[in-house]
Amino acid sequence: MALASRTRRMLEALVREGSLNWLLSRRSSFSEEFEELESSPSAGNNWIPELSPAANIVVRRCSRILETSSSELQESFNTEASDSIKHKSRYARNFLEYCCFRALALSTQGMGHLADKKFRRLTFDMMVAWEAPAAASQSLINLDDDLSIGIEAFSRIAPAVPIIANVIICENLFEVLTISTGGRLHFSIYEKYLNGLERVIKKMKSQSESSLLSAVRSTRGEKILEVDGTVTTQPVLEHVGISTWPGRLILTDHALYFEALRVVSYDRPKRYDLSDDLKQTVKPELTGPWGTRLFDKAVLYKSISLSEPAIIEFPELKGHTRRDYWLAVIREILYVHRFINKFHITGIEKDDALSKAILGILRVQAIQEISSSSTVCFESLLMFNLCDKLPGGDLILETLANMSSSRGLDWGNNIVASGGMYSISALTTVLNLGVMFGSSSNNPSEAGLLVGELAVGEMSSLERAVKESRENYKKVVLAQETVNGVKADGIDTNLAVMKELLLPVMEVGKWLLSLVYWDDPLKSLLFSLISTFIIFRGWLGYTLALTLVLIAIFMVVTRFCNQGRPLVELKVMAPPSMNTMEQLLAVQNAISQAEQLVQDGNIVLLKFRALLLSIFPQASDRFAALLVFMALILALVPSKFMLLVVFWETFTRYSPLRKASTERWMRRLREWWFSIPAAPVVLETQKQKEKDAKKRK
Repeated sequence: MALASRTRRMLEALVREGSLNWLLSRRSSFSEEFEELESSPSAGNNWIPELSPAANIVVRRCSRILETSSSELQESFNTEASDSIKHKSRYARNFLEYCCFRALALSTQGMGHLADKKFRRLTFDMMVAWEAPAAASQSLINLDDDLSIGIEAFSRIAPAVPIIANVIICENLFEVLTISTGGRLHFSIYEKYLNGLERVIKKMKSQSESSLLSAVRSTRGEKILEVDGTVTTQPVLEHVGISTWPGRLILTDHALYFEALRVVSYDRPKRYDLSDDLKQTVKPELTGPWGTRLFDKAVLYKSISLSEPAIIEFPELKGHTRRDYWLAVIREILYVHRFINKFHITGIEKDDALSKAILGILRVQAIQEISSSSTVCFESLLMFNLCDKLPGGDLILETLANMSSSRGLDWGNNIVASGGMYSISALTTVLNLGVMFGSSSNNPSEAGLLVGELAVGEMSSLERAVKESRENYKKVVLAQETVNGVKADGIDTNLAVMKELLLPVMEVGKWLLSLVYWDDPLKSLLFSLISTFIIFRGWLGYTLALTLVLIAIFMVVTRFCNQGRPLVELKVMAPPSMNTMEQLLAVQNAISQAEQLVQDGNIVLLKFRALLLSIFPQASDRFAALLVFMALILALVPSKFMLLVVFWETFTRYSPLRKASTERWMRRLREWWFSIPAAPVVLETQKQKEKDAKKRK
């Protein structure tokens, strides 16, 4: 009674002083409950002094859902939470999370919770209260009719309901929802998003319960996730070889089906498997009439089970949004099964992984319904697509697999003792929505995975992996911006840039060539003696190691010397501009040079073929004797001496003592090489090849 009277006096004092006028000036979602709380005789039992008014109201709603009082919730939290979670600086926010997770776990058990306006308002107000949970932070938010939330609150509360968001993609989802509101999410947009989710869930359930592919789907219990091609204004075309057929495309959680449209009905469906390991490739493809590659509106599917790839085209007048959407959702199913096969996930954990992919596709469909923008990146909203692109995405999936295997053991045993310390799982959410898996129980409470990816007051290993990956991704984006900034157009410009970059290497090459040709005999002799001593003592590895260390020291010294200085840009002399005719002539000249190089390479190969096949016996005998001599050297001479001989042969070839004999031997070698005939070549067409094959038969 003393606590109740003290709380009542405090509320009355706040009203008299006008401290709550800002709260009562507008009729927000908090106003009525605050007035009710003020006039209630049991206000003391429902008021936590450590919490802000908004957090107290949210905790009061949670206590109603859980059919208990706020004080009893606080006692349960104090019993279950560790000392670090109950630290004074974090107590208010962690206690609020505890109440939210418990209430959401119970609220989402009903199939129609997304349609409940009270549930929508509750989840949004949870995020509002999360931003300012402590009593000392009550002035940080203005509880008016135009409340908004930031990305941190959304990323912490929204993934507690897996159908709304996911730990991996929540930041990208928040950016899509707030693209027009400057990084703050308002309730009107949030409610619109939940409306879209409710509609796509109903559509998925009706499609899975329909007779579509009923005979094929019954064996694996597949659920239909998307159907396209049923509207004449949005056809779907399948290209296999030279044939093209319109039809209906159906995506399930295990495969992709295409039913070709005949006169009055659909043909037997073709199945393109996404679950088994068939080395599948799914990528964008260009299509066009008579085999041309003009329109970027198709998806290519290839696997070892098909003799030739199948191309699914999504014609539309402008852009390729349909193709991008289908490419993303097909890859999501393919990637989730690769994840399952890679980590050997079975049973209830497999259903949980499939649930994450299904919920991701539902979220993308909801975004499609409410968003008028055609620039939405679908891959960024699908967790397995995103993990395939993010740096360190494989570590995220590995962490996810470890969590899936440990939840049933460690967390499942403690579910009764600490039921409110974790969020619910994706599988529990899907089962609560009325979608049943073959290996899952019909009762969500018997599914075994009753905890999700969030823990009260702690950052899970999955959240840490995602955070680290996003930080690395930001670095990649910054690096890619610099790459895009230095790309130049034109072959001549790029050659000029490459020449300038390779200038130090070219200078080192010129210096080595001057030593080889003995332009300065003293330097060449000194270099040869030092190199001979290093090779003879076996110090070549140490010399290379010392070179790498010197390069590293140069980099460190350069870094410290250039601190605070502007970045030194590479200056390249721009080549003279060329008109169209000059550019065509330059391209023709480059093609001719490339053709000459290919011809010279073919001649070398054909001469070696002639030597191996003894077309020129005298040259082949000498070549065979040379091979035997080299084999004896490799077998009998130690590698150190062999390397020393090769070095001396290379670096003393043009010395004053050997120059005349070297020129004489090089001339004889060229004459011998020119005397070797090339092996004959016969060019035949495909028709001639087919005729010869028939004759052999």
